[in-house]
Amino acid sequence: MSNAAKPDFVIDIFLQPGEFYFGDHESRIKTILGSCVAITMWHPRLKIGGMCHYLLPERQKDANQSEFDGRYADEAMLLFLHELIKSGTKPSDYEVKMFGGGDQFPTHSQFSQSSVPGKNIDIGINLLKLHGFKLKAKHLGGIGYRNIIFDVWSGHIWMRHVDTQAQGKKHAKHKKN
Repeated sequence: MSNAAKPDFVIDIFLQPGEFYFGDHESRIKTILGSCVAITMWHPRLKIGGMCHYLLPERQKDANQSEFDGRYADEAMLLFLHELIKSGTKPSDYEVKMFGGGDQFPTHSQFSQSSVPGKNIDIGINLLKLHGFKLKAKHLGGIGYRNIIFDVWSGHIWMRHVDTQAQGKKHAKHKKN
């Protein structure tokens, strides 16, 4: 990982579900994930990179669809590939990390690979492999949500995972005392 200094000017981008951003060394990208998944890509030499925040594996195909929609994993990947073409780079140039797919309602359903978070995780991993990306790090599944901060100038990513079920147990236990 690079030890690049923080630039004098930084563009802070907060991704809402379904959004995508690809920028240069003056970018910091943040998001909060529940069952959604974020993929980050960073080019260490060019100091460019991006993040997607997708909600679902894919959408029903519509003959009238004209733009890629970042809410869907398959189309978020196409947004990344479009940026690689524009920058003249290839998948093997990037450090790729993947986060999210947490179960938000553990008491209501049994988490499985056929659940929305499970499907989001599976398709993300499969799309990365399909397009020749190598996954360098991941923090996927479990219960709760994650805060993600990605500094494009250095490639550093900070992730905070909050296990809401464990928090609830601590809170409930504390109430009993």
